[in-house]
Amino acid sequence: MLNQLGHAPVPQDAHARVPRHTVPSPGHVLAVGTPGTRREQLGRTLISAGYEVSHAAPGDVIRQARQYRPDAIVALDEGLDVVREVRADPAGQALPLLMVTADGCPKSVAELLRDGADDCLPQAPDPDELDARIAAKLHRVPVPVDQLLLDPRTGLYSGPHFMDELDRELRRPAAARRGGVLAVVGVAETAALEARLGTRVRREVAERLAQVAERLGSGCDRLGWDDEGHLLMLMPGVDEEAARGALQEFASTVAGTRFVVADENVRLTPAVGWTPLTDHTGHSSPVQEARDAAAEAVRHRDLRPVRYEPWMRAKAKSSHRRARASLAPLLSPVLSLALGIGVPFLIYQQAYALGWDLASAAYWVVVAGLVVSALLIVLECLYSLDAEPRPAKAAQPYPPASAVIAAYLPNEAATIVDTVESFLRLDYPNELEIVLAYNTPHPLPVEDTLREIARRDPRLVLLPVPGSTSKAQNLNAAATRVGGEFVGIFDADHHPAPDAFRHAWDWLSNGYDVVQGHCVIRNGESSWVAELVSIEFEAIYAVSHPGRTRMYGFGVFGGSNGFWRTDLLARTRMHGSMLTEDIDSTMRALNEGARIAMDRTLVSRELAPTMLKPLWNQRSRWAQGWLQVSLRHLWRGLRSPVFTRRQKAGLFVLLGWREVQPWLSLQILPVLLHAALRAGGVDGLDWAVPVCLLAVALTLSAGFVQAAFAWRLAVPELRRRKAWFWRYLLVSTFFYTHFKNLVARQAHLKEAMGDRRWRVTPRAEREEVSEA
Repeated sequence: MLNQLGHAPVPQDAHARVPRHTVPSPGHVLAVGTPGTRREQLGRTLISAGYEVSHAAPGDVIRQARQYRPDAIVALDEGLDVVREVRADPAGQALPLLMVTADGCPKSVAELLRDGADDCLPQAPDPDELDARIAAKLHRVPVPVDQLLLDPRTGLYSGPHFMDELDRELRRPAAARRGGVLAVVGVAETAALEARLGTRVRREVAERLAQVAERLGSGCDRLGWDDEGHLLMLMPGVDEEAARGALQEFASTVAGTRFVVADENVRLTPAVGWTPLTDHTGHSSPVQEARDAAAEAVRHRDLRPVRYEPWMRAKAKSSHRRARASLAPLLSPVLSLALGIGVPFLIYQQAYALGWDLASAAYWVVVAGLVVSALLIVLECLYSLDAEPRPAKAAQPYPPASAVIAAYLPNEAATIVDTVESFLRLDYPNELEIVLAYNTPHPLPVEDTLREIARRDPRLVLLPVPGSTSKAQNLNAAATRVGGEFVGIFDADHHPAPDAFRHAWDWLSNGYDVVQGHCVIRNGESSWVAELVSIEFEAIYAVSHPGRTRMYGFGVFGGSNGFWRTDLLARTRMHGSMLTEDIDSTMRALNEGARIAMDRTLVSRELAPTMLKPLWNQRSRWAQGWLQVSLRHLWRGLRSPVFTRRQKAGLFVLLGWREVQPWLSLQILPVLLHAALRAGGVDGLDWAVPVCLLAVALTLSAGFVQAAFAWRLAVPELRRRKAWFWRYLLVSTFFYTHFKNLVARQAHLKEAMGDRRWRVTPRAEREEVSEA
């Protein structure tokens, strides 16, 4: 008799197999279990049913199955390991597997069946029943799932039939197709869930995703799944914009939902890749294109559906980057000065030759712009005195909380251990987990130290993020891992105050969704650059942020020392393509109706760059990131019904005026140059114009007022250093303000030319480390 693998039974040694019956055996069974009474009893039951029997211990099942080639496996229920061992190997996937359970608990039986068992029997089964069940598995061969139109377990199209549906759609004439999109949805957590819970999670995850897709509808009428657990979505007759919106809604809904997968409550990160059917030429598989796009979406984990582009192929991507790099020489500060001064000067000269005095009009525009900027600074300072105080107490008991530290270890290896230890000293009255989400291109010695700390203190969770290229990807990877009701987000050099999490919950429990704290520089003595930044941060976090929040009615998340409700963070995520992913996430959260508070008493201390070049790189990224946010969100925000008129005024100042001001302030130079040429030289100009003198005085006084308010509202350790504030006022007036404007103008040119490279700011306590 041939067994399931097509081979005749192989003779065995007498001690391994019972003597043959004179009546032909109905088959050969491998009895699996730890040697002992239970396995011997099972062997006797199988023999009495007429089967030839071999024995195997857990861990040795596949080797014995390959040696003896049984027709079926009957195993004692000693945990799920036996089922997984059998089904993980091709030699065991085709064999009927029956489990003999000791307790018969329905939950245990369900787990065994879901993980791959074909049947379950109670302890000491009747020989006739056991024989019948084995025979049923041997002779009533089920129809393979991939031969069915719909998978009976999921209700989805099986892989082959989904491909048939796709081919049918692609064979339609282009004129009759009218759009259409194919999407592939992966889940970033699939590998981790499968390693912990078994292969069943692929099917269950696909089921959960399909339930959301069916509930939302949005043009998706055919759903399938493949063996890798991807959900396949065919959306015929849908244009690209509608498809993108539907897929974005699907991704956000999935991310904002908690699912039960393999009896665990989990969050999922959908990675949606899609490709238009109208672009399909037959030279490549649309499914493979959508999978490539989904792989790109998995890298970012930011919930944005990714449209397939040819540059996603490795060869195309490298040439794409080389093309961008070749533009770098065009982005020098000299070019921004030429555009900001030379071009306007030529325009003024040419217009004057034609009889139009544009320079005079530009002069008054510049003066008005400088006055408006100065008044806005003064108003922010005044409003900062009336900043909303923190609620006196929490409205609800303190829940479990999480902290996420985002780190790029090669740059932050010198500080990360001190940072982790400072977090482990935090004072919080409930559970507080510390998740270190980090990336590194190669193993580092500091990882051994971190692992030792994690072994010593289980509150520390190490979360490597392979392939990550940005802080956003690290945060997104942690968004589904954290277990707290709210989560604090920090850079790798931050040391929060011991009571930071308690005070953050005071806000969040009283109706707020995000609270931004006060970032204080702790290495101001390292260099004149660090000293300058330490006072600048007081002007930003102690004055501007609280003042703007009170003035315009909304706060801003500043990227670190910010606390989010976990559900909101899971839905919002961070977009790694945005150089200031924090401001982008702020705008998207506000557009959902989130309330963001600013608390200057919620302190965390961090490190500042200690040299000018790292500071330039940092501020260049910030300036370019703000421009990206302005281009994406300003017009949308001004039209949104979610924002009040007061908030829209704030959006215009925050996202519009800040982008115009660096170029507007520069216009005074071509105006004066044009006027000097008309007057026959600089000596011919009248510098005592009252309006001009008042504008200059007001502009200079705004800087003085801001420095004074920064000193008044600074943290105690900096308020004692009055000389630092005087030096900041002097350097800021004659150098630093112009430095930041120059950085902003160059950042605009970088964005226009598509140069969006991420430069990580190195940090060290005393001495700057080299930049990555």
